[in-house]
Amino acid sequence: MATVPGSGNVYPLLGRPQDSLSLDTHAEYNVTFPAYLGAQFDASTTNFTYSIPAPQSLSKSTKPVELTLSFLSPITPTSTLRQSIPASYMTVHVKGSFDVNLYVDLNGQWVSGNRRSQIVWDLAHQQLGKSDKGLKTWQIRRETELLLSEERDQAEWGTLHFTAPSDLRHEAGTSGIVRPRFARTGTLQNAIDDDYRGIMEDEPIFAFSKWFLLNSSLPSELPTTDSVMFSIALIQNPVAQYASARGLTFMRPLWASWFSSVTDLLNFHYLDYATASSLATNYSAQLAIDAYKSGSDDYVDIVALTARQVMGATVFSGTPDDPILFLKEISSNGNFQTIDVIFPSFPFFLYTNPRWLAYLLEPLIEHMLSGQYPNKYAMHDLGYHFPNATGHADGRDEYMPVEECGNILIMGLALVNSLIYDTSAAAGSVWSDLGSQSFDPNPATSAFSLKNLETRDGVFGLDDSWGGSTKGLKQARKWVTKSYRLWKQWTSYLIEFSLRPHFQLSTDDFAGPLQLQTNLALKGILGIKAMSQISQTIENEEDTKYYKNISETYVSKWTEYGISRDGSHAKLAYHWYGSWTTLYNLYADTLLCFHLEGTSSATSPLQNSNNNQQQQQQTPLTPSNKKHNNPPPSSDRKLGFVPHNIYKIQSTWYSAVLQTYGLPLDSRHLYTKSDWEFFAAAVTSPSTRSQILNSVAKWVNETSTDRPFTDLYETEGTGGWPGAHFMARP
Repeated sequence: MATVPGSGNVYPLLGRPQDSLSLDTHAEYNVTFPAYLGAQFDASTTNFTYSIPAPQSLSKSTKPVELTLSFLSPITPTSTLRQSIPASYMTVHVKGSFDVNLYVDLNGQWVSGNRRSQIVWDLAHQQLGKSDKGLKTWQIRRETELLLSEERDQAEWGTLHFTAPSDLRHEAGTSGIVRPRFARTGTLQNAIDDDYRGIMEDEPIFAFSKWFLLNSSLPSELPTTDSVMFSIALIQNPVAQYASARGLTFMRPLWASWFSSVTDLLNFHYLDYATASSLATNYSAQLAIDAYKSGSDDYVDIVALTARQVMGATVFSGTPDDPILFLKEISSNGNFQTIDVIFPSFPFFLYTNPRWLAYLLEPLIEHMLSGQYPNKYAMHDLGYHFPNATGHADGRDEYMPVEECGNILIMGLALVNSLIYDTSAAAGSVWSDLGSQSFDPNPATSAFSLKNLETRDGVFGLDDSWGGSTKGLKQARKWVTKSYRLWKQWTSYLIEFSLRPHFQLSTDDFAGPLQLQTNLALKGILGIKAMSQISQTIENEEDTKYYKNISETYVSKWTEYGISRDGSHAKLAYHWYGSWTTLYNLYADTLLCFHLEGTSSATSPLQNSNNNQQQQQQTPLTPSNKKHNNPPPSSDRKLGFVPHNIYKIQSTWYSAVLQTYGLPLDSRHLYTKSDWEFFAAAVTSPSTRSQILNSVAKWVNETSTDRPFTDLYETEGTGGWPGAHFMARP
C-alpha cells in the first residue's frame, strides 16, 4: 500500500491490506483506492500499474503519481545456474512530482499450508562488498519444520527470505497494529516483535517501507522517477528425497554446487538483477515472435502465461556432474515426476532449453535402470506425492503402460533429434548453439553435465552449447547407449500391447479406462517408430529395420481400425462406432518428422549427421507386400508415416465440432484439455488452428475459473471446471 504525506489518504495496492485498516470515519486516515491502469506481462514479468492522485494542497494541474509493481521470475534458457535459483524479484517504480510512502509486507502463510503452524523469524543484515550499501532480509520459517512434507499442496519446510536495501525501514509485528500505524504515519519503527506465535495468531507480518522523495525543489516540467527492488526466495535443503541407483537419497538443490552459503546465493541473486532481466527479456521477446507465427495474436499471451507455469512446477537438484530437474504434478494428486505430465510440457523444454528435458527424464531412467521398478513397461511416476520420489517397488503405480512407454520413447527421440543439427538455423532451440563444442567422452559421466559453465559477453554462469556439429551425435550416442536396454524393453511392451490396447487408462485418467483407444494406440505405434530412429543413433541397423517394419505394419492396421466407416474422422475406440476423439497424439508424428516420409524432405536428422565421416542416407524400406525391388513412384507412395489424409479429415472434423470455448476432448463429454487442444491445433490447417486458438483465448478471458491456468475445463456454459479442479499444472 502507499500513502501521500499530508493527505491523510492510504491507497491499498495488491493483496488486502485494507482488511487490517479501520474504515471508521473517525480514523486518522482515509482508505482510498487508486485508479488501476492495467497489467502487462510476458513470459517472465508481470506489471501492475496504478495512479495515485495529487493531494488537494497542490496545484490542480499536478499530475498523479504513477506507481508500477513489477514482478520478475526470470526464465533464462542460456543459464541453468540462474534458473536453479528459487527466487524472484519485485521492483516498485514510481513517477511523479509529489512524495509517496510505500509499504510492503509478507506474512507466515508463505511458509506453511497449515494456518495454525507456529513460526519464528529474524532480520539479517548483509554488507555488499566494500561499499556502504547493504541488504536486510526477513527470514521466516516454521518453528518445527516438517521435512519433505506438504499440506494443501504447500511445503512445510524451508525458510522464506524477503530482502530489501538496508536503507529501508522495517518492522515485524501484528498486522492489525503495524498496517494502521503506517497508514497514519507513513513510516515503520525499525522494531522487531520477538513474540513468536502462530500464523494467524495476532497475525505476525514482516514489513519494509520507503519514502520516495519526488517533490524536487528544482523547477522542471518533467516528473521525477525512482524505484526500489525486493527479492523473495524460499530456500530448502534438501529439496526432495529420491530413490536413486545408490538408494534413497536426500537431494541437495543444484544452486548449492555453485554457492557456498545462502547469503552468497541471495547476494548474487540480488545484484544479478540486470543480467537476469536481460536474459529473461531476450527469451520473452523471442517467444512472442515465434508464438505470433502460429497465426493467432492471442497465442502470444497464452504461451507467456503457460511458460512460467511450467517452470513453477520444477526444482533443480543434483550436481553439475549429474544435474536433475524434479517436477510436481500440481493440484491433481501431487505425483512426483509423472511421465504423462512431463509429456504435455516437453515441447516447451525442447523450445526453451532441451537439456532441461534431459534432466527431467534422467531420474526416471536411473531409477528404472537400477532395477527398483519391477514392471516391464515404463513407470507412471517416481512417487505418490512430491517431494518423496520413493518409487514403486511393488509395481502398483497408476496403470498406464502403453501411455507411459509411448510418451518416454517419443520424448527420447525428440531429445536425440534436438542434439543433431549442422547450422544455427537448423537448431530446435535458438539458444542451443551458443557456447563451446567441448565433449567429455568418458562413458561414466553424464552426457549433459554443467561442469563447463562459460562467461560470454561479460556474463558469468552460461551453459555451453547443446549438441550441434559432431558434438551432438556424440552426446546422443553416449546418452542412448547407457540406457539402451530400457528403450528396447519399453518398445517390446508396445510391440505386444499397443496395436490393440486392452482395458486401461490413458493420460486422461479422469475419463476412466477404455479398451481399444484409437489415440492411445497411435501413441504406442509412434513410440515403436521412434525406437527405430533411437536405435539408428547407435548404428544398430538390425534393430532399426526391425522396429521400422513393425511400426509401418501397425500404422497400416491402425488406419483400418481407428477411422470411421465414412472416413470422416478418428473414432474414440476401434469398436465404438459413432464416436470421435481429438487425435492429439498425431502431433508427435509431425514433431519427430515422420510426416515427411515419402516426400522429398524425408530425411531424419540422424541420416544427415556425421561422426568424422558422412553417414550414408537410409532409403525407405519397401513394404513386404510390394512385388518390385525399387521404391514406387512418388505418385503411388504413401505420404507420411501416418497418412496425410488423416491430418486433413481431423482438421475438418475439429472445425465442425468446435464449441464456444474450445475443442472437446472426445464425444463423451463437453470438457476439454487445453494442452491437447494445442497439440491438436499444431497439426491442423491454418484456419482450423486459428479457430481453436481463438476459442481458447475467449475462454481465458471469460472463464468462471479464478485460479492459475487450468488444463481441464468445460467448453460450454461458463467455461468452468467439470468436477476435478486442476490448476497451475505444468
